[in-house]
Amino acid sequence: LMAEIAVDAALKAMAQDGKTGADIDAVICSSANMQRAYPAMAIEIQQALGTSGWGYDMNVACSSATFAIQLAVDAVRGGSARAVLVVNPEITSPHLAWKDRDCHFIFGDVCTAVLLERLEDAPEGSFEVLGTKLLSTFSNNIRNNAGFMSRAEDRDPEDRDQLFRQEGRKVFKEVCPLAAEHIANHLESLGYTPTQMRRYWLHQANLAMNQLIVKKLINAEVTPDTAPLILDEFANTSSAGSIIAFHKYRADLAKGDVGVICSFGAGYSVGSVVVRKR
Repeated sequence: LMAEIAVDAALKAMAQDGKTGADIDAVICSSANMQRAYPAMAIEIQQALGTSGWGYDMNVACSSATFAIQLAVDAVRGGSARAVLVVNPEITSPHLAWKDRDCHFIFGDVCTAVLLERLEDAPEGSFEVLGTKLLSTFSNNIRNNAGFMSRAEDRDPEDRDQLFRQEGRKVFKEVCPLAAEHIANHLESLGYTPTQMRRYWLHQANLAMNQLIVKKLINAEVTPDTAPLILDEFANTSSAGSIIAFHKYRADLAKGDVGVICSFGAGYSVGSVVVRKR
């Protein structure tokens, strides 16, 4: 099922860029939960799309999309691929604890796809990746312990510990300053200040988190134009959320405008991608 929705999203992304499977050298399938351990879903997606080269799966929870984008950028810049397709199939429903109000109502199922290629091959109006930056530091405050090892422990699949669990207040308190500092450091390394950013496309988990993070960065009130929200329509879609926000709220940027795509989540993990409209 995850491969099927990934293929659908990938075909739409490829159509926007006028690309076929023959133009793509790699597929990275990154999401918070994998439907199976192997074979990699990316290889199934690769076959369905008719792409050449290679593919693999990766998981960094809600930061999976931005982490995969950095790997794709590195592959293109390093010359191992002309174009890399990053897909983020997020089917969150099966790992939710429906009796726990801290998690069951805040998630949605969706898939996004992003195509990264050499700048000279990209069409007018696309976005140039100016830089990527990743960070991870261990915390058990967001976790999902489900996996094949549970069979050896005689666990009930419905055991609360086998489903999504989070310590919401701790996450809010610890992740907001972590994400704000990460973005500020990233922008400084590229010669930018936070107030120079036209837009922030942040991880879509919590409105208050996003507003607090951006307010720390720009020291001003945060508007939907500065940091758009898609939670009201899609809910929390894990790693796909910041990409949905980017997809829906990028067309109005002028040539030369710069913005930040940033996701954060379990790990803790934070990934940021600074982009400029061409």
